[in-house]
Amino acid sequence: MALSGGRTSAGPRPLPPLTPPRPGLSVEATEAPEVSLRGARVAVLNFREPQQSVAGGAEEYAWQVSRYLVAQGASVHFLTSREPGQARSERCDGIELRRMGNRYLVYLLVPLWLLLRRRRFDVVVDSMNGIPFFSPLVVRRRTSVICLVHHVHDRQFHAFFPSWLARIGCFIEGPVARLLYRRRMTITVSESSMEDLRTRLRWLAPIEIVPNGSPAVRSIARQALPGDPAVVYLGRLVGHKRIERVVDLAAELGESHPGLHVHVVGRGPETEALAARADGLGVADRVHLHGFLSEPAKNAVLGSALLNVTASEFEGWGLTVIEAAAFGVPTVAYDVAGLRDSVRDGVTGWLVRDGETLADVVDRAIKELADPVRRAEIQQACRSWAGEFTWGRTGATITRLVATELSAVGPRRRPARLAGSLTRTPDLRLAVGETDPT
Repeated sequence: MALSGGRTSAGPRPLPPLTPPRPGLSVEATEAPEVSLRGARVAVLNFREPQQSVAGGAEEYAWQVSRYLVAQGASVHFLTSREPGQARSERCDGIELRRMGNRYLVYLLVPLWLLLRRRRFDVVVDSMNGIPFFSPLVVRRRTSVICLVHHVHDRQFHAFFPSWLARIGCFIEGPVARLLYRRRMTITVSESSMEDLRTRLRWLAPIEIVPNGSPAVRSIARQALPGDPAVVYLGRLVGHKRIERVVDLAAELGESHPGLHVHVVGRGPETEALAARADGLGVADRVHLHGFLSEPAKNAVLGSALLNVTASEFEGWGLTVIEAAAFGVPTVAYDVAGLRDSVRDGVTGWLVRDGETLADVVDRAIKELADPVRRAEIQQACRSWAGEFTWGRTGATITRLVATELSAVGPRRRPARLAGSLTRTPDLRLAVGETDPT
């Protein structure tokens, strides 16, 4: 079965026009003047922070938004967990970073920290990574709470935890969170994540879609990668990303593409298991585990690849999909919530649908990209698509949501220091494609 946009006897089908997903208030973000948050005090609660060993897209999103809020005049505290050896507190990018507790205790210590300082904050951004921080229970009534949900975790709970623990997780993510945040603005990152919130969790609160951004692409020195073709996986090396399926491609496609090499960029607890798997399959010479790379080195590998492959079945968006697209590199991914939003099937990549295997679709993608004309079309479509997403747009949209929440408090209950600060600054505009202001 040919993929949408694939070759036919009459040649490749013309590419449909690129249109961004419906991104909540993003039109305002490109057309309306900036909003000042001078004097606003914001707490951002997130499971991890970007400097930690298995940090991913959710951490990048929360941090980039925090940077943008600081640039608009807000005071931001970022509350998160603490890995061994990390400082308990430091100031980075103008953000007060507070680390406390391990991956479990963080959900107890952050609400307690917030309770003891409940008068200090006007807005709380509560990131629900399956489990919320229960901030509405510990802040003042006039403190605005915005719930940030990247994707629904119910199936992930059942895939990786004992049934009794998975049921507890689903109960907290569903009925408990649904009632606790029913009057709180909710932000999610894609259409399919919003649909999952409504249908699977029966979410009651209003939802705004604010997609991820993507860093501005600067000129890179492309790296000469072993293998032709070269496919790459970029991201955390954790179990639910299913990177072993990407490693398996070297063996599964060895006959049809004997020169295929797989490049894995990232760090995490699965590193040794992946190396052992490649060795057991007899493809260790064609699977390259690069580990953590600096930004220029990572971009050099990514920009030199023919194809980006992600095997995860649990994503809210797929930040690395847009990263790859910015370099003109298309992605093969599963047709699941989030990834079906970031990958435009047959245009900027290919989706693995029911009845297909990852190897089947990667094989067809490599064959389609062998046509220089078709490859050039896809590369251009990828770059155009990636250009629709910037952290500047994301930050500007959330800034307006924060300002709207503060305005809804009403003048009588709004702190005096915020009086007159929630105004549009007429000389500041965010142009399409603008990068972060800091």
